[in-house]
Amino acid sequence: MQTIDYSKLLIDLQLTARDAGDKIMKIYAKSTEVNFKEDGSPVTLADQAAEVVILDKLKVIAPKIPIISEENFTSHNLTATDQFFLIDPLDGTREFLKKDGLGSFTVNIGLIENNIPTLGVVYAPALNRMFFASTLTGAFEHSNDLVRPISIRELPKTGVIAVASVSHRDEATNKWLKNNNIKQTTSIGSSLKFCLVACGEADVYPRFGPTMEWDTAAGDAILRCAGGSVRLPNNEPFMYGKDNYRNDSFIAHGSF
Repeated sequence: MQTIDYSKLLIDLQLTARDAGDKIMKIYAKSTEVNFKEDGSPVTLADQAAEVVILDKLKVIAPKIPIISEENFTSHNLTATDQFFLIDPLDGTREFLKKDGLGSFTVNIGLIENNIPTLGVVYAPALNRMFFASTLTGAFEHSNDLVRPISIRELPKTGVIAVASVSHRDEATNKWLKNNNIKQTTSIGSSLKFCLVACGEADVYPRFGPTMEWDTAAGDAILRCAGGSVRLPNNEPFMYGKDNYRNDSFIAHGSF
């Protein structure tokens, strides 16, 4: 496994995410054409343009570390090694296409080491919110020209706030929220759900149904480094490098 200078890598990856975000926002400002992949999920020129930026940069920044990326279908057949990147160049494509002013789409770059996410960068270019973290540096947010450390919060006396998917909310999620007596829910797209828990704007993020590892790796790393955890609904560890890089249901916890 390659030895990494986490501090330098985080700086390089933030710049990379911003470059990818710039490409996304230029396309966002125009009329956006959309195609659909075999699984029915949408893909746009913004997904593809952002991926080119990230892959080209990573080949220079960390040329020896394998890359598994959403839009690079060949990479999905690679066997997971003890160290690899998981990339989602535009997470929340459905929210990107809505152009609803909420800006809940992100650039995601995560590093997996020994099946655990150890470093992550999540950038929401429409919101100018950059989240970044590693196990050695801790977790931070850069927004409004200010960099601040972030961490999960103590549970508020006013009650737990859950964050849930906008496009993938299902009955299993509603049942879990009811069973846990959670009455306050914020709905938002993309990996921002992990980040809101990590920075103390919410307390838990339940997700039922399949996702892919590139959807979760970067946000998962940020949450873990902020003091949270991600576990299966039966409380077993949530690991990476699975067959086909496919996730089962999970619960992303702050203090809840």
